[in-house]
Amino acid sequence: MIQHAEIEFATSGDTDVIDITGKVETLVRETDLRSGMVNLFVPGSTGALTTIEYEDALVRDLKVLLDELVPKNRDWAHNMTWGDGNGHSHLRASMFGPSLTVPIVNGKLVRGTWQQIVFLDFDNRSRQRRVIVTLMGEK
Repeated sequence: MIQHAEIEFATSGDTDVIDITGKVETLVRETDLRSGMVNLFVPGSTGALTTIEYEDALVRDLKVLLDELVPKNRDWAHNMTWGDGNGHSHLRASMFGPSLTVPIVNGKLVRGTWQQIVFLDFDNRSRQRRVIVTLMGEK
């Protein structure tokens, strides 16, 4: 069985970290899949997906790390070409990537105790976002 769904939400941009674990778990439950996988994909070049322990201090640490690795205020060629000021957003998203695959075993997502699925919005403005969800497996 293969089934598609979408998760939609608003973000505030500027390295907004959104926990979507519950929404993905709900989709898995609704399919009655016992064994398989869920693939998540972000259409767009300034958003990404990863897993993290979603707690305030670690989310702040992630933002600090990204500000150090890919600073917003650098003279990125993209900004000079397009004038939109979000060159850092594209670079940060490319470091994480637009997709994530998680196994489903015994009808549940396989993840660590403190491991949540998060959407990262790196753009320099608020956005309406969506994640394409593909559920594959057997009941």
